[in-house]
Amino acid sequence: MPLSPTSAEREHLHTRVIDFRGYRRTDGLFDIEAHLTDVKSYSFPNEHRGEIKAGEPLHDMWLRVTLDQDLIVRDIEAVTDNGPYGLCPAVTPNFKRMIGQRVAAGWRRAVRENVGGVEGCTHLAEALVAMGTVAFQTLYPFLAKRNREKPRTGRPPLLNTCHVFRSDGEVAKKQWPEFYDGKPDRR
Repeated sequence: MPLSPTSAEREHLHTRVIDFRGYRRTDGLFDIEAHLTDVKSYSFPNEHRGEIKAGEPLHDMWLRVTLDQDLIVRDIEAVTDNGPYGLCPAVTPNFKRMIGQRVAAGWRRAVRENVGGVEGCTHLAEALVAMGTVAFQTLYPFLAKRNREKPRTGRPPLLNTCHVFRSDGEVAKKQWPEFYDGKPDRR
């Protein structure tokens, strides 16, 4: 269901699109790619590029993270085709610092520590954080199969990560009864 109509007329000013895609490679690894664009609905002057015309990307950036089946970053590539400053592309090599990191709890912190602030690009770092959930969605069938084939030990990693997977909810009660900590049914 779409959002409800607004009560006031409005003027469209800005569009950010981040297109995420997940791929399985023939070498057993996985690629997660992101393409980020920021576009204005109006033209404006820019010191580096002269004029940025309406519909022309202010930001046009790409990321590719290559992961193994344990969600370890094996390679990463960042590219800035367009940015508001000529210096924007200079920081993309810093993203190689993410090699060896695991997409798991602490992913956001690892991104912040390795490519946050002056060591990175806000837009590419934000996309990289979101790529964590895209990676999980891409690899889920392989992870689920592997998990079915070995006995489960410890808490399920999804427990308490969202409303649906809360430890006192119906999904936990059904899928992980040993970790369900809600009130008993009173039907």
